[in-house]
Amino acid sequence: MAVDALAAARRLTPRLAARAAEHDRDGSFPVEDFADLRTAGLFGLMVPAAQGGLGAGFAQYAEVATELARGNGATALVFNMHASVTGALGAVTGELAEALGLPDEALAARDRLLAEAAAGAWYAVAMSERGAGARLSQLSTVYEPVPGGFRIKGRKTFCSGAGHADGYLVAARSVSDQSVVSQFLVPGKLDGLVVEPTWDALGMRATASHDLHLDVTVPADRLLGGVEGLALVVAQLMPHWLVASYAAVYVGVAQAAIDAAVEHLNARGLATLPAVRARVGRADAAVSAARLSVAEAARRVDAAPGDAETNRWVWRAKLLAGTTAAEVAASMLEAAGTSATRRGHALERLYRDARCGSLHPATSDVCADWLGIAALGGDPDRDGSVPRW
Repeated sequence: MAVDALAAARRLTPRLAARAAEHDRDGSFPVEDFADLRTAGLFGLMVPAAQGGLGAGFAQYAEVATELARGNGATALVFNMHASVTGALGAVTGELAEALGLPDEALAARDRLLAEAAAGAWYAVAMSERGAGARLSQLSTVYEPVPGGFRIKGRKTFCSGAGHADGYLVAARSVSDQSVVSQFLVPGKLDGLVVEPTWDALGMRATASHDLHLDVTVPADRLLGGVEGLALVVAQLMPHWLVASYAAVYVGVAQAAIDAAVEHLNARGLATLPAVRARVGRADAAVSAARLSVAEAARRVDAAPGDAETNRWVWRAKLLAGTTAAEVAASMLEAAGTSATRRGHALERLYRDARCGSLHPATSDVCADWLGIAALGGDPDRDGSVPRW
């Protein structure tokens, strides 16, 4: 299954690349890319076979995401959000469900949502908020029980795929107990769900990461897990979906920068210059190292998710991927020269996209801080300057 998924991603990559410049220029969402992903069956990548999916692990996801990002980093980034929802849902084993006390009806609802993804539905993530970022404990979006379900009210920002997704994973705090944070899968077409077009950014312009306003009522079965307060628990058990999944995307962006530079340098007769060759050689080594770091983190996530050493590899992967993408894209742009800085040149777009890698939560600075605390014998949950979640 994994080989088929990776092969499908490789077949799609040239098509994504061919559309990338137009969507970047216009800041438009790549609808055709997502139609291609649906046709290829990739929305079911992380869905267990029992629900009709490919049953991929985190390592297989990382390979597919890296390949898609070589075509269009924005498309891969939005796909990452869908994979994080389906991957987290699919990772809830029977033993974990029992330990968390999840009711049977909640598991049935989960299976239905996963089956819909395998059939072509795709989900976005509405977690970040202005002033709080992705820290779950700081959210201002709230919810309260109402007859037959829950009312959710608040505003989310940086919601990639806003206005296009079939559903949104929304994190919110309980009105009655602010320490309780829950997650809901809100249908994409619902009264009270309003997209505010706010996304006009330096890079990843085609992600449609607009603001999302919510004043909605959802059925009870849209509470993920069927139990209130699970969001913080899941964040502790599966931090890779909130941190390391971005890493694979930016390794792909970095590789795309090398690919674009090689094409440009050969076409312009610059490949014979020793300084240019040295830049490409250093970039090749840096991207290969970042790729290996992501692969090691992914291997450990599949073997021991949530383990302390696994989490350290998760932070390493995110830190290295973000900084490597930015540094490699900048170096390749310099090697290519001024002509590559023109709007519409692939390297100009990739340079801007790559700059975003270090900014996704957890940022490179935060990952470095957590790694430093752990290396010095501390506890990142206890000793960090801000709450991890």
